[in-house]
Amino acid sequence: MSKILLERIEKLETRIVNEKTFLNEMKKIGIEKLPYAYSAVDRFINKETMDVHYNKHYKGYVDKLNKAISKRRGGDKELEEIIKDISKYNKKIRDNAGGAFNHALFWKMLSPEQQKCSGDIYDKITIDFGSYRDFKSKFEEVAKKRFGSGWVWLILDNNNKLKVISTPNQDNPLMDVVKGGGYPLLGLDLWEHAYYLKYLNKRDDYIKNFWTVVNWKFVNKLLNSKLPKN
Repeated sequence: MSKILLERIEKLETRIVNEKTFLNEMKKIGIEKLPYAYSAVDRFINKETMDVHYNKHYKGYVDKLNKAISKRRGGDKELEEIIKDISKYNKKIRDNAGGAFNHALFWKMLSPEQQKCSGDIYDKITIDFGSYRDFKSKFEEVAKKRFGSGWVWLILDNNNKLKVISTPNQDNPLMDVVKGGGYPLLGLDLWEHAYYLKYLNKRDDYIKNFWTVVNWKFVNKLLNSKLPKN
């Protein structure tokens, strides 16, 4: 076999390997970069908690999800697509897809800059809950009633109404297994790992302090992307 032919074969083999690697990378669910320093929301959650929460729990969900979906045919779906059709998947994918999706949203829902609820989300809250104060009370009430691990959510339901609901474990309101769900606009992680290093067993204080870090600009952006355009 000539040297030129051998070189061509080698180049072709290298190209095939690279394409396979590229395709595999494309199928992987990415890790959202934390948009601020670990200590940036210290008035709500301390640096140590954010470090463990982001690097151990969140990245762990993403890694386990990628391993689980790599074994399935058609495992190259976007994370939101997987969440919406979660009934088609097993419990391992449900748990880890929920953990990956919920946390990717959660980081963006927190802001180092203290913000006041305003704009379209404030107007919508006033219409659907009666007042911002009533909404806060409802959100905190539902959060406190969640027994064990889970989340509390402000969602936009299928009738374009705001609602507060709670989901167990890492379930998300977008999942087709969640009754009365909708699109999540704001969520609070109620798992012990999200607060225990700072608050110990005082979960009510953690829930109360959440309002000091809500990224209302991001919530407004989500709301406006889902409301019908006039």
